[in-house]
Amino acid sequence: MSKVLFAIFGNPVSHSKSPLMHNLSFQGLDFDGCYARYLLEDGEKLRETFFSLSLKGINITVPHKEHAYNACDVLDPFAKKVGAVNTIVEKEGKLYGYNTDAPGFLKAISEFENIKTVLFLGAGGTAKSTSVILKEEGYDVTILNRSESRLTYFKENGFQTYTFDDFKPRSYDLVINMTSAGLEDDSLPCPSQILEQVIPTAKACVDVIYGKETPFLKLAKTYKKPTKDGSDMLLYQGIIAFEYFTEHTYTFEEIKEHMQQAFIL
Repeated sequence: MSKVLFAIFGNPVSHSKSPLMHNLSFQGLDFDGCYARYLLEDGEKLRETFFSLSLKGINITVPHKEHAYNACDVLDPFAKKVGAVNTIVEKEGKLYGYNTDAPGFLKAISEFENIKTVLFLGAGGTAKSTSVILKEEGYDVTILNRSESRLTYFKENGFQTYTFDDFKPRSYDLVINMTSAGLEDDSLPCPSQILEQVIPTAKACVDVIYGKETPFLKLAKTYKKPTKDGSDMLLYQGIIAFEYFTEHTYTFEEIKEHMQQAFIL
């Protein structure tokens, strides 16, 4: 019997730790699976690429989470609500879509205490899903984005929204970079004048990018702020995705034991 094939689709994708995370877990749990990375340049071709590669499941990273949503035949209720999918599993020729980013993110920030107000820098697919789950858990979330067009979803769902031009700063407990700014360059997620207004009063700063200290986190550290990159979020969403990939054969803790090794190697 041939191995069950999985992959991550994204652009860029060469930096992804997901193959190491999942392959360590397949090996440690004696599951006959193999996980690769695939550079997908055209998100419109996600579905046909999935089937042409004979995959059983995929994770999706930037910038294809909304394309992934549109590619699915069946959507998990939470994925449907937030309009973003980062995990797809094939069952009997149909694609089932899930969102593991949001529960993974919620678990990752839960270690910060006394957090009530949150500022998101960016309004992409990850921001959509995480803003909804944070709101459901009682957090007050504000969205700041370069352009007005991406803010429509958030306005319709009752979030306070701003563009760089009309932003009115106040005190936020947590400031989070939800963009890819700093992943492959030295850019900041928004103008430095804005960051210099919101970081000093924050209790902590978080970046969804993992594996490097971004310019955003470096700036936060100059203000002596506790920081966190996206590693825990990546680990927790990966464990939840693995549960879907393997039809909940293993417990969260069983998977975590093997998957967390990817962050030590």
